[in-house]
Amino acid sequence: MTWELQSLFARYSRDINRFLRRRGHSAEIADDLTQETFVRVLASPPPDVETNYNPRAYLYQVSRNLSINHQRRESLLQAVDLSGEEVQHIEDPTPSAESVVYSRQCLAQVERALAELPERTRTAFEMHRLGGKTITAVAQELGLSTGRTWQLIHEAYRHILTRVEGF
Repeated sequence: MTWELQSLFARYSRDINRFLRRRGHSAEIADDLTQETFVRVLASPPPDVETNYNPRAYLYQVSRNLSINHQRRESLLQAVDLSGEEVQHIEDPTPSAESVVYSRQCLAQVERALAELPERTRTAFEMHRLGGKTITAVAQELGLSTGRTWQLIHEAYRHILTRVEGF
């Protein structure tokens, strides 16, 4: 006998969902675990399908195991109730307006410093730093030695550092 997952889902998914709800899961978690049950069975059906064909029992066993695993994971997480004041003091990961303005100013200074560089120095720097190419690859492309290419890139770094405030 073969496992026709579509017909098994149509036949048992509501019952499994109800089973999971009775085990104390919310509607959303029960939906997720029901879906995960069928995904698991699809990924690895039982090994002895021919000799022991009881899909209902197998589906319930898989959903029970998933339920237990979920409850174990949830028990490891510590939930903390925060008051309204405590929530206000949680730090926002987005940068402040001042940080954004400062970063934009630094970027504009870097752009001006790059524009001041001789063409070959700027090209070598951009190929290496912005293009991600190795010094050897930049040297080959520009027809220079690797030592000279390294000097050009080093000069560009020094020039940028002298022109940009805060570095």
